[in-house]
Amino acid sequence: MTVVAPDSTAQETGERTVVHRVVLPEGGDPDTLPLYLDFAMARPAAEGPSGKNPQPVVGAVAAIGTDAGVGILGRRSLGLEKGSRVSFATYFNAFPASYWRRWTDVDKVRLSVELEGEATVVVYKSNSRGESQRVTLINAVAGTSTVDLPLAPFGDGGWYWFDLHANDEDVVLTSAEWSVASSFRRCEGTASIGITTFNRPDYCVAQLKVLGSALALNDVIDRVFVIDQGNKLVQDEPGFEEAQEILGDRLALIRQGNLGGSGGFARGMYEASQAQDSTYVLLLDDDVVSEPEGIRRAVMFADFCRQPSIVGGHMFSMYSKAQLHSWAERVNKYRFFWGPFPGTEEAHDFAQQNLSATRWLHRRFDAEFNGWWMCLIPVETVRAIGLAMPVFIKWDDCEFGLRAARAGYPTVTLPGAAVWHVPWTDKDDTIDWQAYYHQRNRWLMALIYSPYMRGGSLIRESFQNDIRHLLQLQYSAVELRLKALEDLLNGPAHLHRTLGTSLPEVRAMRAEHPDARVSKDPAAYPLTRRHRPPARGRDPERPHSAVGFVASAITGAMRQMRPVRAAALEVPEERVAAMAAKWWRLSHLDSAVVTSADGTGASLYVRDPEKFRSYLMRSAALHRRLAARWNRVQAQYQAAHGELTSPEAWQATFEANAVDTDD
Repeated sequence: MTVVAPDSTAQETGERTVVHRVVLPEGGDPDTLPLYLDFAMARPAAEGPSGKNPQPVVGAVAAIGTDAGVGILGRRSLGLEKGSRVSFATYFNAFPASYWRRWTDVDKVRLSVELEGEATVVVYKSNSRGESQRVTLINAVAGTSTVDLPLAPFGDGGWYWFDLHANDEDVVLTSAEWSVASSFRRCEGTASIGITTFNRPDYCVAQLKVLGSALALNDVIDRVFVIDQGNKLVQDEPGFEEAQEILGDRLALIRQGNLGGSGGFARGMYEASQAQDSTYVLLLDDDVVSEPEGIRRAVMFADFCRQPSIVGGHMFSMYSKAQLHSWAERVNKYRFFWGPFPGTEEAHDFAQQNLSATRWLHRRFDAEFNGWWMCLIPVETVRAIGLAMPVFIKWDDCEFGLRAARAGYPTVTLPGAAVWHVPWTDKDDTIDWQAYYHQRNRWLMALIYSPYMRGGSLIRESFQNDIRHLLQLQYSAVELRLKALEDLLNGPAHLHRTLGTSLPEVRAMRAEHPDARVSKDPAAYPLTRRHRPPARGRDPERPHSAVGFVASAITGAMRQMRPVRAAALEVPEERVAAMAAKWWRLSHLDSAVVTSADGTGASLYVRDPEKFRSYLMRSAALHRRLAARWNRVQAQYQAAHGELTSPEAWQATFEANAVDTDD
C-alpha cells in the first residue's frame, strides 16, 4: 500500500537510499529500551514558568511487563498482541527531520512499514516548540505500506515518528525504515575507523567483535585501525583472535608510544588519509559500546550533506544507559570554555522523560564541535586542515571542530547516532594529573581562537581558579596548573617535542604532594578530632552573595598564613566527602581526609602556609606576564598552528615514539 502525504503532489519515483532503519536493542536490554520504544506514548504537558515540563513522564521500563503485549523478535522486528500499541517516538527510532532539512537538499522522506497482519499506523510530526501533530493514519494490511512526507516545515526543529496499533489480531512488524531519493546523495562514501586504546584491551576487543559482526556495517566500513599505546596489548586479550577472524584484512593493529588521545586519533587520521580507501575516518574511544545502526546513519547522513561535514554522535552513560551526556556543545569564546548550548539540559534521562514529552529536544541545535567518543570526519577535511593538535588530551576534539568551521566544514551532532561511554561524573579530572592539560590546552586554544583582547575573562578566571584550589588545599593541582603556564610561555615547539614525555613528568611532580596520594584502605587514617568546634555549631556554607564570597575568601586566605598546629598533621580534623570539599569549607581546616570523586579511596589534605604563599605569588607573576605578553605569545602560536597539525610534523613524532613490536 502506498499513501501520499496530504501536502505532497506526487509519489516520489526513482532510486532510493535507506538512511534510517528502525532498530531494537540487542537482547531486549531493559535499560536501553526507552531509547528504542515508547510504551507510555505521553505527549508534552503544558509548559511551566521556566519553559520546562513540570513533571517527568514515566518511560518504557515502567510500562513493560507481561501485559504490555509487545515482544522483541529481533534487531528489526517485534510482535504486538491484539489490542496492543507501541510508539517509535524515541531517540533511536524517530526520524530527525530538522537536521535533514538544515544540512541536506533532501525535500521528502519516505516511511516504509512492513507487517505480517493488519494494523493501524499513525504518523506524527513535531515542531521546534515540541508540539506533536498527527500527519496521517494508515490502515495497513500485510505487506509494505509507505508514505511520503515533506521536510519543508522543519526549519528550526522537529521530528517524524509513527505509532503502531494492533487492532483485531496479533501483528508482527517485520521492518520499518526511512528512505530518501538517491539523487540528492553527494557521494557514496565509506569509512575507516580509528580506535585509540591505552590498557583497555577487554573493552577494545569487545568493540571489535561488534564492529565485525554487525551486518549493518558491511557496506560502509573499509578498515579498522587500532592504535594501541599501552602495555596491556589488545592482541594478547582473550577473544582477540575471534575478532581478528571476523574482521579479516580490514583490521590493522598499530603500536606506538603513549601520545594520548590526540596522538592516537591523529594516527588514525593519518593512516586513513594515507590509505586512500575511505571517504571518512570515524574516531571511536576504546571504552565505548557502539550502536552499529548509529554508525551507518552517520555515514549515510554525511553522504547526503550538501557539503563535506563532520558528523558526530551523542554519548550515553555506560552505567545509566538511558542518560544522555550532552545534546550539543559549543565554546563560550569570552570565557573560552566548552559547555552545552543554552536551552539544553545535561544528563537528560530518557527513562524518566521521553522524547515526545521533552520540549527542548525538538529544537535543532547546531553544534560547534563533537567529542571524539564517536566522530565521523571527511578525509577531505583532514587533508585540507591537518590532523589533531599535539596536546595529548583535552581540547583536541574541540579545537578540530573550531578549525574545521573556519575552513568551511561544519559539525553536526546527529540524533540517532550514539555510543555508550563510561561517564565522567565519578571523577574530577581537574585536580588529578589531567589538571596540567586542562590548563595548558585551554589557554592554547584561547591564544589561537579567542576574538577578545587578552582572551576575554580567561586570565581573571584562571587566577581565581588557582586561588580556589589553594583554599581547597589542592596544592598538587596548582603545581600542575603553574607548570602548564610556564610551558606555554616556552613556545609552540614544546608541544610535539614533549608529547611522549610530559605525562611521566606530570605524574612524578604530582606524586610529591600529600593531597595526590590516594589510599584505598578505609582505615588508613586515624579518627578525626577538631581542635575547636565550628562557629555556632555549623559547618561553613557556600556564601549566598557577592559580598559573602569576598568576605569568606579573605577570611580563608588570611587563615592560610597562620601556622599549622602540629597535632593536625597526625590527626585530621574532619572527613569531608568529595562533593562537600569546597574552598569555603576546607579553607577553615588545618587538615582533612577527603574522599576521592569515584569513592574508591581518600587523601589527606594538609594546610601548608609556605606553599600557599609561594604558589600564590608564582601564579600572580605568571598571569601578569601572560597578560603583558598576550599579543606576542598569541602571534607565536597562531603562526605555528599549521605546522603543529601538519602530517609531516606528526610523522616525525610518530617515528620518534615508535615501539619495537618484537620487544
